[in-house]
Amino acid sequence: MVNPKLSHHPSICYRPIRPSDLEILQRIHGDLFPIRYEFDFFQNVVNGREIVSWAAVDRSRPNGQSDELVGFVTARIVLARESEIVDMLRYDSLKSDQTLVYILTLGVVESYRNCGIASSLIRKVIKYASSIPTCRAVYLHVIYYNNPAIHLYEKMSFQCLRRLQGFYLINSRHYDSYLFVYYVNGGASPCSPLALVTIMVDYMRTGFKTVAAKICKNEEDGKVPKWPKCKETISLVSTTQNNRNLTAECSGHECV
Repeated sequence: MVNPKLSHHPSICYRPIRPSDLEILQRIHGDLFPIRYEFDFFQNVVNGREIVSWAAVDRSRPNGQSDELVGFVTARIVLARESEIVDMLRYDSLKSDQTLVYILTLGVVESYRNCGIASSLIRKVIKYASSIPTCRAVYLHVIYYNNPAIHLYEKMSFQCLRRLQGFYLINSRHYDSYLFVYYVNGGASPCSPLALVTIMVDYMRTGFKTVAAKICKNEEDGKVPKWPKCKETISLVSTTQNNRNLTAECSGHECV
């Protein structure tokens, strides 16, 4: 579906963001987001300093605009153990090199919306994350009232795992955000159905082995075997959450 505001049928191509995109990248961020990003952020993006990026351009645009940005996504790699979602991963503390990809910003200029550009940019990030053997998930934040973005991520199979109170500070006012996660390379929530089934099967297997060992021991001792009484309660899912302060002011790189 093509946005009716376009006077032509676009020919969208994707490439990395380059230093020559600096001015238009700043302008689009200013038009799309209520948060003002620091100049260092844009410098890091266009020069690829610890940030990966993709630009969407319309090769069919006239008047020398065929290489001008009409959409973009920026992201960075973070260590899983240092991230805020480490409690939402089946994290193996013995594998300290496990990583995540965090989407920093994603945007499409208004006249090019509903052309599938945002979905394609997200797929670029997912493909990139999947190509990193140590990566376990792609994650991001969305301000709570951005319904089109929320619908997009849900449509692309991201899981909304948490609502963060007062995460954004915009014009001296706090706004909640949703935390979305897309698992890759076998990454999964510790409370996913598959993880719970695995835990239960392991627990039952261990329990049966314990009972069998006691029966064998009793038989060796000439005692009548008895079914052991349950003296402990094991909780498979913790009902308490970390109540750390999640309020943050977005000063450059933390908003989508």
